[in-house]
Amino acid sequence: MLKLAETILETRSPARTVAVPFMDLKAQFAGLKDEVLPALEQAAESAAFILGPRVAEFEAAFAEYVGARHCVAVNSGTSALHLALLAAGVGAGDEVITVPMTFIATSWAITYCGAVPVYVDVDPVTYTLDPAQVEARITPRTKAILPVHLYGQAADLGALTFIGRRHGIPVIEDACQAHGATYDRRPVGAIGQSGCFSFYPGKNLGAFGEGGAVVTNDTARAARMRVLRDHAQPTRYVHTEIGFNYRMDGLQGAVLKIKLARLPAWTTRRVELAARYDRLLADLPVHRPVTAAGRGHVWHLYVILHPERDRLRDALAARNVQTGLHYPKPLHLQQAYAHLGYQVGQFPVAERTASQCLTIPLYPEMTDAQQDAVVDALGDALRTL
Repeated sequence: MLKLAETILETRSPARTVAVPFMDLKAQFAGLKDEVLPALEQAAESAAFILGPRVAEFEAAFAEYVGARHCVAVNSGTSALHLALLAAGVGAGDEVITVPMTFIATSWAITYCGAVPVYVDVDPVTYTLDPAQVEARITPRTKAILPVHLYGQAADLGALTFIGRRHGIPVIEDACQAHGATYDRRPVGAIGQSGCFSFYPGKNLGAFGEGGAVVTNDTARAARMRVLRDHAQPTRYVHTEIGFNYRMDGLQGAVLKIKLARLPAWTTRRVELAARYDRLLADLPVHRPVTAAGRGHVWHLYVILHPERDRLRDALAARNVQTGLHYPKPLHLQQAYAHLGYQVGQFPVAERTASQCLTIPLYPEMTDAQQDAVVDALGDALRTL
């Protein structure tokens, strides 16, 4: 098998010299500016800089997009997670089950509530929360299950919501990387009690700065989150509890509403590029991502695995191909959470994935020629390892 892979690599054409960025937000802006700049000017002239009508318009449009009754726009995905957990009743001393293979904001939100993140290893195929290991971690203090739809693919929401219902524990979806992803043909975000999204500029739906949102079908929880995001003041200068300044800017609402209309086409292109990668990389000795049955992957990131990841990344950089690491150190081994007492080896799938993961470029503006250059550079780099 190794000889076959070597033969295939040797017969590939030399790596092309096309420089390929990890993402190209400048190219995206170039295709939007004729629509976005007038909208920003109108928003500025209206002086509705915080919340206001443009944020409300985006909330309505995004709620419809994900099939939820309510959308509460906030200033970041981290804030969205925090509010969703608070609205679920998570507080000091409680426990929230989640994964160690994610961006650290997932755990920050738990900690901000005064609760404790309880980690469970990820599934070796999807890198999302493994339902088979969840029930063993449930205690009387467990107040929520927080799966992450990693890289644009939904976690196993069918199994997780079943477990949640059986134990009376809500499922809060971290959908910060999964705008438009589906589980059993249903959009993620509105399947659990709440779903949290990030609009960081590099996301599939990105703002011109920071932004986030919580979607839910629960009217009472949506109302509470709206109050909490605005200093917990249902009426001006009347504060009913400890609140937060988590409001979305009016300018971001204007931008996001415009970009939301483009999201389906961008997603289609991401899916096309991912399928093309699957074909072009099929003969190379890297582990390609897998889409589980019943999941609609939106390919926020295309992540391959290789045991010599760091050498491979350096070789690609030398060939003008930018890459990313999502994420090179699992949360249970981060110094910030050393006090939880986790040790190396407790979550072997997450640890192996973190040590081998390499994100190669994939974005809607990417051309076939750029993708070919990535594949050629990857083949050439593998030949040198």
